[in-house]
Amino acid sequence: MDHTTLSKHDAASDVVLIELRRIIQSIDLHSRALVKRVGLTGPQLVVLKTLSQEGEVSVGELSKVVSLRQATVTGILERLNKRGLVSRRRSNQDRRRVLVLTTEKAERLLKKTPSLLQDSFVEQFNNLHDWEQSMIQSALQRIVLMMDAKKINAEPILTTGPIDEQEL
Repeated sequence: MDHTTLSKHDAASDVVLIELRRIIQSIDLHSRALVKRVGLTGPQLVVLKTLSQEGEVSVGELSKVVSLRQATVTGILERLNKRGLVSRRRSNQDRRRVLVLTTEKAERLLKKTPSLLQDSFVEQFNNLHDWEQSMIQSALQRIVLMMDAKKINAEPILTTGPIDEQEL
């Protein structure tokens, strides 16, 4: 391989690494701004917004809708409950079943929260042609393999770090 080829490869890999870093920084900056502005993490806001839209649901149902593990959703709900943003009640049909719902305080808070970074991303991604979506998906899957990150458990929420740790 000659020096020209080597420098082209180095330049291309630098561009990819820079773009990955920009993505990470964008997610981190948005997450910090969200916490500063409304006092909620991205995952907390996703759960709260979904709960507001769905109405009374069980933790299991909620975890399926937001694509998070039930244990993760339970932890998020505990924190939201401590802040008076959600409440729980037993189902009238099945007393063993606990339903979760938002409070008036949560509904007031949701009216002034900004949209999530992932909402904008999903909207723009869905507006792409199928072939563009496939190219992006394939490229990202390849990057995950190249970074040996396939075994990392990830949820479909744009936030940095593990969701459970962010909720502490």
